[in-house]
Amino acid sequence: MDVKTIIGFSAGILTAISSIPQIIKILKDKKAQAVSPLMFFVLLVGNLLWCWYGVMLNDLPITLTNGFSTICDILMIILNYKYSKK
Repeated sequence: MDVKTIIGFSAGILTAISSIPQIIKILKDKKAQAVSPLMFFVLLVGNLLWCWYGVMLNDLPITLTNGFSTICDILMIILNYKYSKK
């Protein structure tokens, strides 16, 4: 694996896992009032576009890490809906 690929995977992994502490906190506390669903919707659209871009470039680091971020964004939207006070 070349340096460019290692840097791409490292950057993507760090970005992708950035929402995991928030997901864990929501699951633990069963509260999501402080989380903006709009922010995660915007992130979802952005990550979907990054995935598409990665597929068009045949760039595995971009595609995989943004695919994982997309899954995290969807999970955050679901958790926000489930645990936000109506």
